[in-house]
Amino acid sequence: MSTVKNEREPLFSAKNIRLMTTPLNKENPITKQVLGICSALAVTVKVEPAIVMAISVMAVLAVGNLVISLLRNTIPNRIRIIVQLVVIAALVILVDQVLKAYSYDVSKQLSVFVGLIITNCIIMGRFEAFAMGNKPWPSFLDGLGNAAGYGWILIAVAVARELFGSGTIMGMTIIPEGFYGFGYVNNGLMILPPMALIVVAVIIWIQRARNKDMVEEN
Repeated sequence: MSTVKNEREPLFSAKNIRLMTTPLNKENPITKQVLGICSALAVTVKVEPAIVMAISVMAVLAVGNLVISLLRNTIPNRIRIIVQLVVIAALVILVDQVLKAYSYDVSKQLSVFVGLIITNCIIMGRFEAFAMGNKPWPSFLDGLGNAAGYGWILIAVAVARELFGSGTIMGMTIIPEGFYGFGYVNNGLMILPPMALIVVAVIIWIQRARNKDMVEEN
């Protein structure tokens, strides 16, 4: 009699690694699918809150994907959206409480925007598109990858806005004082909400110019 070996897929197989890496570039949820850009308006005036928001979304999305995947076979289809919202809300409350406990100043800067993670369409999108149909480990990696893709865009926008709008990064002066002596001034437009969209648009343009297949797919 022949025996069939039940070999498990390695935790970091090529397929699983792609789940984490493709959202950083061609499958980025912001530049490819244009999701979650509301955060770019609200929390990218400075780098610090952008980093905290990116980490917060990563925690919610990765753990949320894991939980939804574990529950996927027990969730009735007619209430799946309600269950997903409950999971997101519970995780967001935990993140909010942790921020208030360990980083209160940043928590005040983010204000209601942490709570609005509940409505971030990237999270609901990954629950529906991936976690509901895949095993827990790949779902967890998918959450990490998409949150990282979201996060680096958020931080890149914040770096550009804080640098050119305030002359600082993380509160540290970057542009030498001598530049101001020659007539350089901080660009006040960079700290206005519309500039966040313009910076995101520039990033999308650069990415699609470098990846022609993204334009063809659309």
